[in-house]
Amino acid sequence: MALIYIVEDDESIREIETIALKNSGHMIVSFSNATDFYKKIKEMLPELVLLDVMLPDENGNEIVKKLRSNPETKRIPIIMVTAKTTEMDMIKGLDNGADDYIKKPFSIMELITRVKALLRRTSSEGESIYEMGDIVIDHERHVVKVNGEPVELTFKEYELLRCLVANKNVVLTREVLMLNVWGTDFAGETRTVDMHIKTLRQKLGEAGEMIRTVRSVGYVIEEQE
Repeated sequence: MALIYIVEDDESIREIETIALKNSGHMIVSFSNATDFYKKIKEMLPELVLLDVMLPDENGNEIVKKLRSNPETKRIPIIMVTAKTTEMDMIKGLDNGADDYIKKPFSIMELITRVKALLRRTSSEGESIYEMGDIVIDHERHVVKVNGEPVELTFKEYELLRCLVANKNVVLTREVLMLNVWGTDFAGETRTVDMHIKTLRQKLGEAGEMIRTVRSVGYVIEEQE
């Protein structure tokens, strides 16, 4: 369970986000403007902020800048919400320090998955050892072992595996994997994810069977029964 602040001036969207995340077990405080958000964040820091770009009193990109420049708020995970027609807002948001973004209109499943993935990723920051079944990732040494034996992976295969293990048991869409590993979510390139998953499974041997394909969605790594 995480404390999440939603900053969204569209009441219907704010309500959808609130209900979806509450149903996922999170504590939600929502705001329709930046002013009220700033007041609350001085009282209590959230574990994640879901931030709309277009707000009545301040642009979301400026809010990200302020949060990242403040020592007390600079490490708060931020997901920006942007309209499909404002691609430059997404780029600016990431450049200013946002951790992820969601395009409107979005599905409830995408929202929940992105929030889970970011919370899991940020909670594991600073970790140097990741484990999943017989797989051990030593991030400090950039070494992967299966059953104690080293496995040679390319840089992208390594980052893909680390992203999956850091978010174990969470289904990650191809777009999320593209964004986190390749720095883009261009739909035309998602075939790249499938190709890398294939070679990654082969190199991991039997341990690669823990990487499960979720049809029409993406991939998840989970313990085999």
